[in-house]
Amino acid sequence: MKDLRYEKTLKEKHKTIGPHLDEKTRRLWAATEARSIGWGGIAMVAKVTKMSPITIRAGLQDIINEDLPTNRIRRTGGGRKKVTEKMPDLMEALEELVEPSTRGDPESPLRWTCKSSRNLASELAKQGKEVTQRTVCTLLGKLHYSLQGNRKTEEGNQHKDRNAQFEYINKEVKEFQKAAQPVISVDTKKKELLGNFKNGGQEWQPKNEPTKVQCHDFPGPDIEKAAPYGIYDLTKNAGWVSVGVSSDTAEFAVASIRKWWQKMGRSVYKKAKKILITADCGGSNGYRTRLWKLELQKLADELYMEIHVSHFPPGTSKWNKIEHKLFSFITKNWRGKPLVDRVTIVSLIGSTKTAKGLTVKAELDDKAYQKGLKVSDIEFNKISLIPKEFHGEWNYIIRPRKKI
Repeated sequence: MKDLRYEKTLKEKHKTIGPHLDEKTRRLWAATEARSIGWGGIAMVAKVTKMSPITIRAGLQDIINEDLPTNRIRRTGGGRKKVTEKMPDLMEALEELVEPSTRGDPESPLRWTCKSSRNLASELAKQGKEVTQRTVCTLLGKLHYSLQGNRKTEEGNQHKDRNAQFEYINKEVKEFQKAAQPVISVDTKKKELLGNFKNGGQEWQPKNEPTKVQCHDFPGPDIEKAAPYGIYDLTKNAGWVSVGVSSDTAEFAVASIRKWWQKMGRSVYKKAKKILITADCGGSNGYRTRLWKLELQKLADELYMEIHVSHFPPGTSKWNKIEHKLFSFITKNWRGKPLVDRVTIVSLIGSTKTAKGLTVKAELDDKAYQKGLKVSDIEFNKISLIPKEFHGEWNYIIRPRKKI
């Protein structure tokens, strides 16, 4: 009964005085109460106040040493030291593990990592730098890295030159940007059903008044689909999306790039002499697609400009900048809204903006693109295709042919 009475009284005291105490006076008050209770006092006070018994014992020691409150709450030098203070070279060692080619370069346009935080922590431990996985995540965030594409990493066998290709692309991008030449990332967003169908995500609506959509969204011959093909300008943080309603072909992909140049690129790159395109290794803009290269040749001839192309290695499509710099924000912008028709999807894409200044323009491309077009050897051999020394199948130049 006595213990219950003490506990009840202590709860009332803590409820009254607790909110008005700082760190040190709270510790001293708890120690004083524990000492007045006697045996078992520390455990009882810890239970009521949710303070650590270690903290209460520290308060008792302060009382014994007559270390009474001053203007300081915590003694000089108190608190845990930052891990970067204990190991000044930790950040440099971590960045060297993640990507040597961008170490010390905060403006690197193509930062990426395929190593898990657990593996990185293990590698640092081998260097005598014991840090937790959580600490590695925090430090990577401060270095402006993010874990990308970790849900779809098994797209193909990992190529032995995968990292080298990323380093090569990074170098190319920086050289083009330094020369004020356009650099774009291209890809096709997944096809979307047009109609009153459920769209993932939520948006604010009056309570108990959700937007009503059809129960089933099975794709059929009568349901129209839209294929948004995007172009993201890495330097200007601007995007263009052509919304196609027929087939996603190489002809459609290059037509979208042509539209981007006409509507956006030409006005900001008035002195451009060449363009760098970074693209996935497959799909309508794949490195093995003959039609892709033929259509790029036509574009190079029209613009009378060199077109440099660098493909991401197999199994790395989620590291394409357009995925998380453009497409992810488009998806957020139309979440919870049914894409009922062509006008709606174009409007929602075009209204996408971010706090960091992303601007997006969109336009409908209702041309019917034919699937299965073949490029003959004669046509292909006329392409002014110049493979680069490093993996010429992934990195190449298409030069404009002489005007007749």
